[in-house]
Amino acid sequence: MKEQVAELVNESIKELGVFVDDAYIANEEGKKIFNIVLDSEEIIDLNKITDASRIINKIMDKNAKLLDDADELDIFSKEKGDIE
Repeated sequence: MKEQVAELVNESIKELGVFVDDAYIANEEGKKIFNIVLDSEEIIDLNKITDASRIINKIMDKNAKLLDDADELDIFSKEKGDIE
């Protein structure tokens, strides 16, 4: 699943300096959530997540069958840990 999503979106979001690190489906509180995890060489700020989410949402809308009947699409960044 990760490979399919990465193939679809990485080219479109690379100018933001982010890429797909993982994509998976999880059941949370009775809902089927399609999760896309983004990563970067740098810390990803909220503006980058927002911009990437807009791009990814449009792409995923065109490829809705990949969402596997999920109730929600959640796009978030990988945590980098503490900054010292």
